[in-house]
Amino acid sequence: MQTDMKLGRDVFRAMGSSVVLITPGDVEPIVRDRALHAVEEEFAEQEQRFSRFRADSELSIANRAETRPTRVSGPFAALVGRALRAAAATDGLFDPTVLPAMIAAGYDRTFEDVIVTAREVLRPPTPTGRWREIVLDLDLLRLPDGVGLDLGGIAKGWTADRAARLAAEIVPWGLVDAGGDIRTFGDLPRGGIPIGVEHPFDAQVEVLRLSLTHGALATSSIVRRSWGPNLHHLIDPRTGLPAATDVVQASIWADTCAEAEVNAKVALLRGVPALGDLAATLVLEDGSVVTSMPLAA
Repeated sequence: MQTDMKLGRDVFRAMGSSVVLITPGDVEPIVRDRALHAVEEEFAEQEQRFSRFRADSELSIANRAETRPTRVSGPFAALVGRALRAAAATDGLFDPTVLPAMIAAGYDRTFEDVIVTAREVLRPPTPTGRWREIVLDLDLLRLPDGVGLDLGGIAKGWTADRAARLAAEIVPWGLVDAGGDIRTFGDLPRGGIPIGVEHPFDAQVEVLRLSLTHGALATSSIVRRSWGPNLHHLIDPRTGLPAATDVVQASIWADTCAEAEVNAKVALLRGVPALGDLAATLVLEDGSVVTSMPLAA
């Protein structure tokens, strides 16, 4: 994210990304620190809950339970419910059960560790699309045999939404940017906050510049989380393999960051036809840019 306004800017690491809190430049330091602390605490809490790389996370515990019913926390149940509704709404293009396929493709450790020891696919494609078999009854979750949840992207966007709501109780306006998942909050200045999105092949070039007045923007790319030819984190639920797509990056505007995150993944899979019903800017594999965002330069 790049902005042109004079703003307060604080950065920390969470969920494998740099998280940025943008606040008005005239906010007193003690107030800004309170907002930053609230945002950091929220990200720390949800990373502990949803990280698949922590053995003691609530997600890891639920995945290890296999077919046994597991009692989960209210936030965990809320996000799983949201993920299942997103899967139904996208006819399975968004699929929270791609974890076995992602592991089979080599993404079985943190991305930093994958890059250090990059390797080819070790196992054949793993079937996906079993989200319909998940049973969620209030706070009781039961996964079907052989199914594991991966809530990484939607969890990060959902956490950005929650963190923005907390910050809005402390400072008048601003935004939370979690590695490209951007959620605005409060009464933003007239004209909004100018945002630039980098080209995946050249960080010095912007593929998108718009003024965010409300809502959220999420950008997803198969370039940055790639560890070999045709090996990346975006699993196509229709094949169980890293997606073969002519779109390498998708930026989506939506009311919430969780929704934008889901639609960014869907747009990467659908390609240019996604412009027909999403506010999207897509970078194609040849480097060209197509958009349906009216405020994109």
